[in-house]
Amino acid sequence: MPIDVKICGLMAEDAVAAAVAGGARFVGFVFFPPSPRSLTPERAADLTAAVPSGVTRVALSVDADDGYLESIVSGAGIDLLQLHGSEPPERVAEIRSRFGLPVMKAVAIAGPDDIARARAYESVADRLLFDARPPEGATRPGGNALAFDWELIRDETWHRPWMLAGGLHAGNVGEAVRTSGAAAVDVSSGVEDAPGLKNLSKIKAFLEAAANA
Repeated sequence: MPIDVKICGLMAEDAVAAAVAGGARFVGFVFFPPSPRSLTPERAADLTAAVPSGVTRVALSVDADDGYLESIVSGAGIDLLQLHGSEPPERVAEIRSRFGLPVMKAVAIAGPDDIARARAYESVADRLLFDARPPEGATRPGGNALAFDWELIRDETWHRPWMLAGGLHAGNVGEAVRTSGAAAVDVSSGVEDAPGLKNLSKIKAFLEAAANA
């Protein structure tokens, strides 16, 4: 079965084009001002307009209020909301209902307790995303080039589609898929030269490595 790939934190036309050309099934755009990858809805709209049907356009936000989410949903041209903050299950359900878009909830994984915590989102989110817990003092919850112990989710069965994130790159995505059992993976820092600066060759290499996984 082919591995679905999401290239996240896209900020430039050439990077979006490289992700699409290489077969990415998801393209991600960040709406979180502390992140060096953050965009305005207007800038994102310029980028999402070039994404063909069949490729899901994802908006990543972190504990955003309804006003900010409304500006993203109405102005950025996206298909899926990725909630990457500390949103409780009740908030996830509220956002999904209010905005009428599918929702993917990111959950930081560091130990077995986090697996149990993730279960609470299965009934309210359309998808789950498992990422590494950010380091102490980090200014953003993801995109920190850190991996978690993939063995933690190896034998788990989920009732929703899920995606693996955290510290992935072309050199380890095959091992990550084999160890975790992931059918979908998410990369941002692993295809960059610096935060927000995507490397087109690294995007191509990651997509090829995932296809071979």
